[in-house]
Amino acid sequence: MTTTHEETRIIPLIPQADLGAPEPQQLVADEAWRKSIPAQVFLNYFFAINYHIQESDDVLGGLQNLPFFRNHAAELGDADAGALTKLLHTCWSTEYALRATAELGDDNFLRNALHWTFPQAYHAILSGLQAFLYTTGVRSNNNQLVRREVGRLVVKNAYPRPVSFYAAGAYGDFSIHRLPLAGYKAGLHIASKGIDAQAQIGQFLRTTRKMKAQWTRAQVQANPNTAIRSQKTGRPLDKWTSAHWQQITWRLGYTTIFDLLGRLRISQSSREIERYVEADIDFKLFHASLLNIVSYLNGIHETYVAKALGLERYRQLVAELPAHLQAGFVQERLRTRVEPVLAPTPPTAPAVAVEAPTYRMAA
Repeated sequence: MTTTHEETRIIPLIPQADLGAPEPQQLVADEAWRKSIPAQVFLNYFFAINYHIQESDDVLGGLQNLPFFRNHAAELGDADAGALTKLLHTCWSTEYALRATAELGDDNFLRNALHWTFPQAYHAILSGLQAFLYTTGVRSNNNQLVRREVGRLVVKNAYPRPVSFYAAGAYGDFSIHRLPLAGYKAGLHIASKGIDAQAQIGQFLRTTRKMKAQWTRAQVQANPNTAIRSQKTGRPLDKWTSAHWQQITWRLGYTTIFDLLGRLRISQSSREIERYVEADIDFKLFHASLLNIVSYLNGIHETYVAKALGLERYRQLVAELPAHLQAGFVQERLRTRVEPVLAPTPPTAPAVAVEAPTYRMAA
């Protein structure tokens, strides 16, 4: 567990003073760099999550070794199977659209596609998550309920090690769990080592939890029935101490990877998304990172659903997919992610060692 009290600040890399007046071209370049910082940091965060998943994804930290997964079961009738099919079709069709965008575009197309790929990535994961939650008895479209329940599942070790990290604690005293290097200072560059990735994820967790705490405080203080008031004047307090923040910590729940993905909903604000569209960043890398994260999490949820339904029933569901989803990534994940966990078979020939690529696309 790591605890930090201050947000990491972005330090300008360009000195404020120079020996001579800067050239106009340099001023333009400096301004473009400055405007690109928020988008670069956002890219760093999602690349770091994908890097951490790929670096930490091994057999020991996988689903099959989790007691929660081994004990997962549900009694599901035909109506339940129909509801799960509908949720999964929504999940897969949204992921299909996300993949089509990533495959079609050059940098300029992908830059402008952020208007729809951000919410596509979020909703593809949300629909798959709702299918998983359905098998646990949670059957709701309420975002706050879904967020609270998945937070509990992450803490209960329902998810593999690469995505089991979370933040807890009151404002000003956040703690990061299952991410041992999260306390290191995050840089402005793409992660090239595990320490870089964990530091950037840790910063992302802290800033996201800080935003949630501030939003929750605003909601609490705007409600006459819940507002924390001054003992002297009886008016809602403007300034809070750490004791006041402690009083609303229970409302925050846990901050997990799903809260980080919830930040993708910024695309609903055209003013906010323009900061990313106009930035000078690697948009192909951004889309590849998002797609890998979506695929990884959807694979987890699909395996849970398949276990609850029964593998043969799930195979039938996949066999009856709409035409646009036939012979694609859903079948590939069934073969490479779901079946090896639910119906493992011993190898018939010695495994051949293959050097893993530095950066690979998920199925």
